[in-house]
Amino acid sequence: MKKAILGTKIGMTQIFGEGGKVIPVTAILAGPCTVIQKKTVETDGYNAVQVGYGEIKEKNVNKPLKGHFAKANVANKRYLREFRFEDIESLNVGDEIKVDVFEAGEKVDVSGISKGHGFAGPMKRWNLHRGPMSHGSHSQRVSGSMGMCSYPGRVFKGKKLPGHFGVDKVTIQNLEIVKVDVENNLLLVKGAVPGPKKSLVTIKETVKAGK
Repeated sequence: MKKAILGTKIGMTQIFGEGGKVIPVTAILAGPCTVIQKKTVETDGYNAVQVGYGEIKEKNVNKPLKGHFAKANVANKRYLREFRFEDIESLNVGDEIKVDVFEAGEKVDVSGISKGHGFAGPMKRWNLHRGPMSHGSHSQRVSGSMGMCSYPGRVFKGKKLPGHFGVDKVTIQNLEIVKVDVENNLLLVKGAVPGPKKSLVTIKETVKAGK
């Protein structure tokens, strides 16, 4: 991985591209991220940098984290994440990763936590078909058959049933960066990204470039 940054999803809008074509975009407040710690093969067994993002009140930070931030001589951060960059030698504790690491036209993968839908039925959760709506049917929105009878005499693992829906880590790949606003730390990404507004998202260079 060569470049990555943390950001906050602001919401969706649309802009006009060349020839007046409307492009749906998601606005992301990306960075700045502060390098909190460098991990090396000698000390930790692998190379990585730990970055912090977002403001947080001091009263909401526990003592171990306060010591961690004080050691790095940086302000308290709400989120801590690790990135395994190919080149960590150019980064030092206290450095900032800003939105200008990306350029318009680049492809990125955006990860976030999907919206929560609570306890949902199989039609909403798994897009199952509904049952017949007439002639005394009482099974319009239920799961339907649970499987065979005496053999195997059980419900197979993975059966699509009602349950908790959402709040999963979701990654959308190969999204195009339409615009980079360095002054306001804004990224405009073509299409939708996971999660509700004001949620944390991770933007990384795509792993499927050129496909």
